[in-house]
Amino acid sequence: MKTNYESDNLALRLWFLTHRTPDLLKRCEDQIFAEYNLTTEQYAVLSTIKYLDEPVRVTDIARWLERSPNAVSMIVDRMVKAGLLRRKRDLGDRRAVRVVITSRGDNALKPAILAGLEFIREILSPLSYEDRRTFITLHEVVKYKAIEYLDPGADIEEMRRSEITSQANLMERLFQYTSTSTPEAKRQGGKKGKTMR
Repeated sequence: MKTNYESDNLALRLWFLTHRTPDLLKRCEDQIFAEYNLTTEQYAVLSTIKYLDEPVRVTDIARWLERSPNAVSMIVDRMVKAGLLRRKRDLGDRRAVRVVITSRGDNALKPAILAGLEFIREILSPLSYEDRRTFITLHEVVKYKAIEYLDPGADIEEMRRSEITSQANLMERLFQYTSTSTPEAKRQGGKKGKTMR
């Protein structure tokens, strides 16, 4: 009986950590990206558009962010009003609308990416390379188990292959994009700083 109690207690502690840690990380990101007049959601949409190569459809952004198209569409609407994005008709299909980043959005995104990367480095600094690999593996196990729970017929192996492929060149694209950063960001050597508007 004691073994079950200890095991369940450990499972509950892990469960609480699993829920509380993302909330804390989001609050940190909110603070970081606010310095560039972006919300964490806006940052996620902008960086997804850059990664997927603009112009992109709202449904593509939603799929990448694992959010509903309606939720992403509402975020995009607010970003268009804020001047961070603009809509563009698809030349091949005039009914289709795609979104592109404006210069205002681009000027906010580049230094925000660098600040976000610095935050990631700082937060993960206590973990060794091997600890990070283990952390990823354990999170993936839980993630795919949750997917199986929601969709028992899901092809988990195909999802894994797809994620590995889509994330393989993420850092390469990130560095490529930020290396064409604003002169101010270059002067600051990738350190956090406000962009000029």
